[in-house]
Amino acid sequence: MEITETIALVRLGFSLLFGGMIGIERMIHKHPAGIRTFMLICLGSTLATLASIYICQANMDLHNGDPARLAAQILTGIGFIGAGLIIKTHDGVSGLTTATCIFMTAAIGIAVGVGMILTAGAVTVASILILWSGNYIHKK
Repeated sequence: MEITETIALVRLGFSLLFGGMIGIERMIHKHPAGIRTFMLICLGSTLATLASIYICQANMDLHNGDPARLAAQILTGIGFIGAGLIIKTHDGVSGLTTATCIFMTAAIGIAVGVGMILTAGAVTVASILILWSGNYIHKK
């Protein structure tokens, strides 16, 4: 499918929605990264993925064009950001779930960028259910 401005804007809208849903869950539970962070991560991942696809689409004579390269670099970069959130203390480790949520949100953004909107939505809902059930189990 050809990436047009309309398709790109629709996908970016879904990206904001999905990132916002995860961000709201994290904000409600007063975690360091909230709605703005998750919306921006998802939006940025989607935009970079769309741009990568568009570059290959617009430059058909590009011999080494591979949209998957940029997606791989998005996840690598997000991995470094997530690593910075993980803190080891005498009592244990903190920030691991937030780092994982950031990684998952970037992956959701990539999925939206390539057009897997239904799958990205399902993974968003599954992620929120995992976070909620984990909080419930942890309190018990």
